[in-house]
Order: sequence, then C-alpha cells, then structure tokens
Amino acid sequence: MNVAFIPVRGGSKSIPLKNIRQLNGRPLVYWVIRAACECKYLSRVYVATDSEEIRQAVEGFQNSGESGLFSKVIVIGRSAESASDTASTEFAMLEFAEQYEFDTIALIQATSPLLSGSDLDRGFETYAEDGVDSVLSVVPQKRFRWQRNPDGIVEPINYDVFRRPRRQEFAGDLVENGAFYIISRQKLFESRNRLSGNIRAVEMSEDTFLEIDEPSDWITIEALMKKKGIHAPMLKLSGIKLFLTDCDGCLTDGGMYYSEQGDEMKKFNTRDGMGFQLLREHGILTGIVTSEDRALNQRRAKKLKLDIIEQGCRDKAAVIDRLCQKLQLEWDQVLYIGDDRNDLAVMQKAGVFCCPADAISEVREHADYVAQAKGGAGVIREVAELLLMNRRKSQEK
Repeated sequence: MNVAFIPVRGGSKSIPLKNIRQLNGRPLVYWVIRAACECKYLSRVYVATDSEEIRQAVEGFQNSGESGLFSKVIVIGRSAESASDTASTEFAMLEFAEQYEFDTIALIQATSPLLSGSDLDRGFETYAEDGVDSVLSVVPQKRFRWQRNPDGIVEPINYDVFRRPRRQEFAGDLVENGAFYIISRQKLFESRNRLSGNIRAVEMSEDTFLEIDEPSDWITIEALMKKKGIHAPMLKLSGIKLFLTDCDGCLTDGGMYYSEQGDEMKKFNTRDGMGFQLLREHGILTGIVTSEDRALNQRRAKKLKLDIIEQGCRDKAAVIDRLCQKLQLEWDQVLYIGDDRNDLAVMQKAGVFCCPADAISEVREHADYVAQAKGGAGVIREVAELLLMNRRKSQEK
C-alpha cells in the first residue's frame, strides 16, 4: 500500500500557523493535500499535526463540498518532540512508520503548493522502474554556480570560466525543490533517511523551485498561482441568486476626489457595468450595500439598473438578513464582495464571500475568492464571469 505523509506543525517562526494561512483562497496545506488525493497511486493521505487548529481546518476540507476529493485523508497526531524546532523530518517519518503499516511512503511538504497530482503520479511511475530504491523531486536550473574556499577566493562549480557555454548548450544542475520524496518502509528503517540506495529524480517545472518559508515567498507564489489559473473550486456558486457588493474599495478604487467647487467625485469602471448586465440577463438579483450615504451612489445604481441600493448601513449583515427575508432567500444564496473590516460580519454568513486584490489582509486571508483585480478595476466583472462560468459547467454535467 502506498501512503502520503504530510507533516504540519502549529509552530512557525517566520509565519505563525502558516500551514493554514490562506493562500489563493485556501489554507496553504490544502494545495498539497489536494495534489496527494489526486494521485492515482496513493491509497491514503496522512496529515500529521500537533495543532488542533490545523486538525479542524483539514477536517473542514472533508466536510465541505469537496468531501469526495478528500476521502483519502486521515488526520493523525504527532508527538511534541517530533514537532519541535530541532526535530528532523526523518524523526517524524520514523515515528509515523512505527505506528502505521504501509509498503511505500511519499513524504510531501506543505510548503510546496505548486505540486500537482500528476507530479506525484510520475514520481511513483519512476519509483516502479527496475533498480530504483527512492525518488525525489527536482527542478532543472541553468545557473553558473560558484563556491568560496577557506581563503575567500571563489571558484566555479559547474562550468569552466574560459569555456563559458551558451545557455542552450549548458546542461545545468538538478536542484531539490522539497516537494516530495518516495521510499519504501523497509529502506526508511534501514537508512533512517528519506532517501537511500539507487535514487532517481523526477523533474518538475522551474516555477516549483519556490517554497514558502518567508512572507515574500507568499506574495510571489500567490501571484504565480493566479497567473497560471490555479484556484480552488467555489462549489456554492451554482446556487447564488443575490449578488451584492460594497461600494468604495470594490466598485471604486477607494479614492475620494473633489473638484475646486468642493463637489465629491468617484471613479467607477465600465467593465463592472457589463458584469452587472450579464448577471441580470441570467436572472440574478444585484445590488449595493454600503455604509456610506451618497447621492452619486444612488445615481450609479440607477444607471446600472441594480435591483437593490442600501446606504448608510452600520450593520450590513442585519440589512442583508432583512433582504433575504423579503426575497425569501437563504444566506447560502448570497454572494457578497467586500474589502474592509465592516464587511467581516457578512463574510461569516454569506454563501460566497469575495474581495478585491487590494482588500485588507484580514479580509483576503478568509475570503472564498480573492480577485486578481483591485478595487475599481473590474472586480465585479471578474467575479460575475467566474460565477456564470461555474453555472454553465454545472449545467453541462
């Protein structure tokens, strides 16, 4: 039996509880667990943690609309010693191997969210080849590498400075990306190491060289995932009947503009107008729920032909609750777009909560979907198209 072992601990020096911090709309550990569950050669996926918060987060995947995907997952505990700052990953692997039966183990690290199920499939197919004892994931890199000797003089490691090769002629190096390692239970006990014997490598894309260890890595990888179109499914979208948004920071860039006469002005995006039109054509009610009370918001709502305009809302959740009762809708049928602290109460109740790319961090970390667009730059259009695309796919099934 092949199993995945994903060790995640609650303690982290650089990013507290980073394993369940939101990355591209889901907790960090979600991405590698999903990849493991999509691997056709894995029978079980063990997530070992010392944190109750992480346990609840992972079990939440199993209780969500994606429960079928996560049916392989088993959350287990790990000792305080194995979760300490000084313990090696091998220590945690051996602790696991002494308690659970399996033939082959794939060590998967949560800090590699760009890992895919197909990468793991290739790993197991390589491992099955004759004479292979263990496998690791690597990234090919064409970099000219140097090392410093005891005298402080630097020397090239992988090329001759007098015969500098052209990039297309340079083989380069293979560099560990830390995504996964595969080894048998027997070899693990014999070597006390994640790799031993005849080792083969599986190459992954150069993008996967990045691991999340520092806050700056988070920003880079999240942007890369969005560029590649990697996102978690929003399974509740097909049931949305009411599409609501805040105004400032969502429909606008949050700026306040004034003329020399003191007239207040706001900048709206025409693409959002088309987004509302598309929703209306598909029978979805639309509206604005905002804490501000401005005549120009009213005029904009009228021009966009919105069904609802609620202004001066100190308690947005209470206002939407009233709207749901009036329209005979449930909160699960509501999608809301917000960007600031006064939207958090709605976040806890809405079926789907989305936010612009420049929303405050507290909102971004817990939103169901973080848009690529910033406030006032087409957020409504982006979310509207995502909703309608999801609806089309649901109808095609």
